[in-house]
Amino acid sequence: MKKRLFIFFVVVALAGAGSYFWLLQPSDDADNGQLALYGNIDIREAQLAFNGNEHIAQILVQEGDRVNKGQLLARLQTELLEAQLAETEAALEAQRQVLARLEAGSRPEEIRKGEAELQAAEAQAKAARDSYRRMARLLEKKLVSPQDEEQARSQADAAAAQVKAVHATLALLKAGSRKEDIAVARAQLAAREAALKQVQQRFNDASLRAPADGVIRNRILEPGDMASPQSPVLTLAFLDPVWVRAYLPEPMLGRVRPGAVAWITTDSYPDKRYQGWIGYVSPTAEFTPKTVQTPELRTRLVYSVRIIACNPVGELRLGMPVSVSIELDQTDVDSGSRPCGDA
Repeated sequence: MKKRLFIFFVVVALAGAGSYFWLLQPSDDADNGQLALYGNIDIREAQLAFNGNEHIAQILVQEGDRVNKGQLLARLQTELLEAQLAETEAALEAQRQVLARLEAGSRPEEIRKGEAELQAAEAQAKAARDSYRRMARLLEKKLVSPQDEEQARSQADAAAAQVKAVHATLALLKAGSRKEDIAVARAQLAAREAALKQVQQRFNDASLRAPADGVIRNRILEPGDMASPQSPVLTLAFLDPVWVRAYLPEPMLGRVRPGAVAWITTDSYPDKRYQGWIGYVSPTAEFTPKTVQTPELRTRLVYSVRIIACNPVGELRLGMPVSVSIELDQTDVDSGSRPCGDA
């Protein structure tokens, strides 16, 4: 009895392995210019995380929600960033005013004030010179002491020096700011603008947006959790296009090239066809199926192939078994990416 049971299980296992291998092989249609492959739907996913460290303030989507490219998905707390942004904007505006003042030069009122001060200094210098001359004549007549004459001469010299100083100040007012000072002010303004861009970028990074159309598969963190670039918040599945994972037999390598048009059908929607194209053929062969250990099957080589499938309404789902039909020896083949059209 046990021997019969053992033989029965061996026969079932071999039958199952043979069926699995048959499903992975091309159909007989290959002789008629058509190749049939069988595989499963695979999708691309992105682990979305904030580019910053802060507590999560709000998550705006749930698992299963469809989202569009650019849609706001979650936010961080931004009170501190808002204060930094206001401070940086104020510092930038102050530096703009400094540069504007240097570039504008002296105001007309300042120049007129300098001219008035020069006139006053010249008048004082003339009065000091006249006083010194009188003292010199009186000293000749011995009517004043030498000390008085010396003091008058010193006052005249000081007044003349003051005229030169005021004249130089007026020249600076008329000449305006030095080009070196303007260059420094411009460099400081550029630094303020760069600092503002950094704060604005950090503020923008506090909003998590969808990089493409898709469906939220997982909601990993919740409001109040601490976010970081290393901690994904949401998992986004990209549904159009999707991939079909299949295996291409070695004899078909010369008849199927990347970019070749393919048509995909499913058991769930038997009356519909989905457009696709060969996106990738592995450069490395492998034995298939890997679980079959018979010597005959171990010598059969296949190459992993990825068929990009258009999925405009999201009917192709992860893991779904599909059939792929490919016309062999296609001549008009574009190895680049193709837009998804109507099936």
